[in-house]
Amino acid sequence: MATSASFPLQAQLALLAPGAVGGVVASFLGLPLPYLIGGMMAVAAAAIHLSKRGYDVSFPRPVRNACVAVIGTMIGGTFSHQMVALLPGLWVSLLAMVVFVIIAHGVSYGIYRHLGNFDRNTAFFAAMPGGLVEAVTLGTEAGADARALSVQHFARIVIVVTLVPFGFFLWQGEIVGSSAGQSFSQRSPGLADLLIILALMAVGLLLGKKLRLPAGHLMGPMVLSALFHGFGLWDTASPVWLLNLAQLVVGTGLGAMFGGTTLAMLLHAFGFGLIAVSAMLGLTVIFAVSLATLMPLPVDTLIVSFAPGGVSEMGLIALSLGASPVFVAIHHLFRISLTAIACGFMARGLAKSSDGDG
Repeated sequence: MATSASFPLQAQLALLAPGAVGGVVASFLGLPLPYLIGGMMAVAAAAIHLSKRGYDVSFPRPVRNACVAVIGTMIGGTFSHQMVALLPGLWVSLLAMVVFVIIAHGVSYGIYRHLGNFDRNTAFFAAMPGGLVEAVTLGTEAGADARALSVQHFARIVIVVTLVPFGFFLWQGEIVGSSAGQSFSQRSPGLADLLIILALMAVGLLLGKKLRLPAGHLMGPMVLSALFHGFGLWDTASPVWLLNLAQLVVGTGLGAMFGGTTLAMLLHAFGFGLIAVSAMLGLTVIFAVSLATLMPLPVDTLIVSFAPGGVSEMGLIALSLGASPVFVAIHHLFRISLTAIACGFMARGLAKSSDGDG
């Protein structure tokens, strides 16, 4: 194939157009999280087509990060005095998360290694229940197949983001992402609310970068907004259109990552990814139902907290369900950090013995 052609900023932003069309169609069809899932599917198709014509498809990370920051601000806006009282009890679910990560990683490794015939190192890092960037970075250092890891973890996130909302639809009979789940306040949003959200987002982005917080573009705005609302400084009413726009941008960014993939790669990744994710989601339900008897949190909040998807994507699902998105984000960041640290210790040993792996 010829050398990839440049993909200028205007073309990257133009991907929002097919994403918007996909989002509108998905909304018309009543799909869950329509602007995230519909936009992602439409842009993925466009990205695959453009990459076949020699274009190096991408989407501007600053734009995606800005919308993730908006999501973080909205998540923080759900924080309240009542939620503070629940914080001491989180040690139970965080301890359970340690057990969950160990079991989920082991089960997924067996699937990728013995069913998918991945080499040992690639199977090990493909099985990580979180951290796309961390998995690819650590796996590459250990001699794993970086491209296979990228596609596999992307498949994990896409499958979780798709299956979880549909699962809740089948369980509860309500569309995840519908307006019913997106009312964050008892009053209608105004200009002051929008300005406060944008201000918290901007300052939170700076704090996240300055303090070097994990997933700082999400955590900075989320923590600042949580403090702002937790102390009762303002009860922000978030516009539904702003959440839909954030969904569209995040979905477009995910869809653009399909560029450069082949049908064979996608079928292989999503086939075994579906098996591994189904196993992890089965474990998720078991842990959630068990923990619901020990904690004052509903099963749906715990399911979204343990489901092995991306932080911002699962935060969107939590917002749509009204499922304590702050707690959801805490659990996902803990899962990703725990997985990255544990696998980081393993990476050097795997790298040293990779030559002897059959």
